[in-house]
Amino acid sequence: MKTITIKRPNQEVLLWVTKLRAEIGDDVTEDQLKEFIWKTLKSVQVVPGYGHADLRKTDPRYSCQREFALKHLPDDKLFKLVAKLYNVVPPILTELGKVQNPWPNVDAHSDVMLQYYGMTEMNYYTVLFGVSRALGVLSSLVWDRALGLPIERPKSMSTEGLQKLVGATAAQGA
Repeated sequence: MKTITIKRPNQEVLLWVTKLRAEIGDDVTEDQLKEFIWKTLKSVQVVPGYGHADLRKTDPRYSCQREFALKHLPDDKLFKLVAKLYNVVPPILTELGKVQNPWPNVDAHSDVMLQYYGMTEMNYYTVLFGVSRALGVLSSLVWDRALGLPIERPKSMSTEGLQKLVGATAAQGA
């Protein structure tokens, strides 16, 4: 029986960055990165972690993780490399002209955090992704039930909107 391994995009990023490190090391220049990126693209591969079907700017989850890493693990070699990619990849993908959204998505960064905090078994990354998605949907469902609302998509109501609704409901009950 053949075993099928499904890799999440953040695993693909980690494998690609590991290959990059093996070929050119940790202390890379922007020119070395550009060369490696072009080599990847010319071999008809993508730069994993960049581009997203729905987002037209940097993924806010990426930005949040980047901000955290800048504060808490600025000297981590893997983070330094990913941080350099953030400055180098989008202009190259823009120059290529085939990518509508050259900005990083959450997968471009999440593996750095997992590795740094000791989660080195990549097969669990998909589990973590699934659990985080489930928690997001569950929190929305709890609010829907608590407020007597119909089931809705988690992004359909802002925190500010919920606060106004709860404030109005609390004021009516007083």
